[in-house]
Amino acid sequence: MRVSRNQAEQNRQTVIDVASRLFREHGFDGIGLKDLMKGAGLTQGAFYKQFASKEDLAAQASRRAMESSAHRWAEATASKPEDPVGAVIEFYLSSEHRGERMDGCPVVALGSDAARQGSDVKASFETGIRKYLDLLGGWVGDARQGDSRDKAMAILSTMVGAVILSRAVNDEGLSEQFLQAAAESIRAGLAAGRQRGPAQ
Repeated sequence: MRVSRNQAEQNRQTVIDVASRLFREHGFDGIGLKDLMKGAGLTQGAFYKQFASKEDLAAQASRRAMESSAHRWAEATASKPEDPVGAVIEFYLSSEHRGERMDGCPVVALGSDAARQGSDVKASFETGIRKYLDLLGGWVGDARQGDSRDKAMAILSTMVGAVILSRAVNDEGLSEQFLQAAAESIRAGLAAGRQRGPAQ
């Protein structure tokens, strides 16, 4: 039976949504097209009508995953607008986020995989990472200081690294320590920056 253009586009968006979650859970090379399409409720034969290649899907799914993650940052900060960095730290460095293999940050789940992918996948990650940095830079920035980008990079690197390490160990206590130590380090750095005041 022929699928309408509208239905075909809905199916395509479903595949991108499902792939964005399954890639985060299994890695780009940890799941095949058959299982990706099955997860979307479609046959493998429909794949090549919608995507040029698995890498094409990986790039689009990565973009969708980064957009979803940015949306979650927005939700976290909306609940605590007076302290957006604190809200992101609280959400990102939580045991709940650590456990979200399919819905957590794609940089944590797929960052090392992305480094081995083609330029389109890397471009999707780069766009999302730059958005993270722009948000963090705006929150920690000071018109009189020129180091907000460096602070944003340090905060993002610390958070991503902490969640990766917290997922890599069996010891629950050690896992929690990674998250707590990262949160405390970021907060201490921000407090010290506020105490120093503007650069002379």
